[in-house]
Amino acid sequence: MGLLGGGSVEARLVRVESGAPLAGAPGWHPMETRPDGIWHGVLEGVPAGGLYRLETRFNPKGNKLGEWALRGDMRHFLGVGDVWLIAGQSNASGYGRKPYREAPTLGVHVFRAKGAWELAAHPLHDATGTDFPASRETYNNGHSPFLRFATDLQSRLGYPIGLVPGALGGSPLEAWHPERGPLFRNLAAMARAAGGKVKGMLWYQGETDASPGTAGDYLERFLASAEGWRRELGHPDLPILTVQIGRYRSERPGEEDREWAEVREAQRQAAHRDGRIAVVPALDLPLDDTIHLGSEGNATLGARLADCALGFVYGQASSWRAPDLAEAVSDGPDGVRMRFAHVASRLDSLVPGARPFRVADADGVIPVEKAVYFHRDSVRLQLNRPMGKNAVISCGYGEDPDALPMDVERQMPALAFHGVPLGPEHV
Repeated sequence: MGLLGGGSVEARLVRVESGAPLAGAPGWHPMETRPDGIWHGVLEGVPAGGLYRLETRFNPKGNKLGEWALRGDMRHFLGVGDVWLIAGQSNASGYGRKPYREAPTLGVHVFRAKGAWELAAHPLHDATGTDFPASRETYNNGHSPFLRFATDLQSRLGYPIGLVPGALGGSPLEAWHPERGPLFRNLAAMARAAGGKVKGMLWYQGETDASPGTAGDYLERFLASAEGWRRELGHPDLPILTVQIGRYRSERPGEEDREWAEVREAQRQAAHRDGRIAVVPALDLPLDDTIHLGSEGNATLGARLADCALGFVYGQASSWRAPDLAEAVSDGPDGVRMRFAHVASRLDSLVPGARPFRVADADGVIPVEKAVYFHRDSVRLQLNRPMGKNAVISCGYGEDPDALPMDVERQMPALAFHGVPLGPEHV
């Protein structure tokens, strides 16, 4: 836009739905213009919200009819809100296959791999024309949890939500190392290209690390990675919302039961060890294949994560915490008593005959004969033999465990736990 013999470039923001200027009529602000016609400026005090339209015009010198200034270019569907990063492996990318209605919503946007913001729609991890090839998926994606996450947040908060998806199927935690991990470097580059300022991270990963040699130290490696992500992103208080990995219907069932249990326990403990990490369950959600959450399950998980963000990050009233073991003690030689925190209604098993608990000592696994739910938040197990030394208890053990106890009215399962020593003060 040239100077055309003198004048000024002006810009304003208007509301998309009405065309009303943000700053009151007519709302135009002069921009600083160089002799070669290049101009720039800052519109300050723009409130969180939108969607907005940026309009520009050239007002010739001496023009007394501002409404007939010469038109400039426009930018549509701008919003001022929060940006969330999506990281992890295939369940974060989204492989829900069944048709499930989740329509796009104005004010919910995704930073596409081609380097541009667009209205968010499945699949979020579309790599068409990508500028960030490290996270290019091999297969076509489907539904993920995060469109529902962002839609729920936008509805409750009243301002736009942006998503920056950089997950990759099959990726181990090592690929997300804050210094040498190619996938974290790729995600950080996407975050910079998307504007650089993020509200939090959504993390769904761990299936690949549920293997011998990587499960045992997952907790320490994840906590170290989280600190490194915060450092590299320049956000020391970055909240990380994590998903406790779901179930796996292996062709060789049971070969890695212990490792899957260890990773779930690491994810539970990470939220206890780091006050900026939260965890939500997924073990109750249906699959569309042997390992990937189905479309409907992804929507349920997205809603859980949104409730988590509202309570954990935004400080709103939200009953987002899953029931979590608070105490596990011996109750006689052949009994175990447990109490759970964060039970809003009452804890119970909704699947007759389910045996989600596992007790073991130095002599091996002790079969559970009976589980009795009482006092709203407690469970007593009757074992078929007395416990020996070093007895421990697990819940949701293995690749494909029995149905977990449920907070009945919320339909929220307890978090799985593993290898918890039986003692009067364990939390």
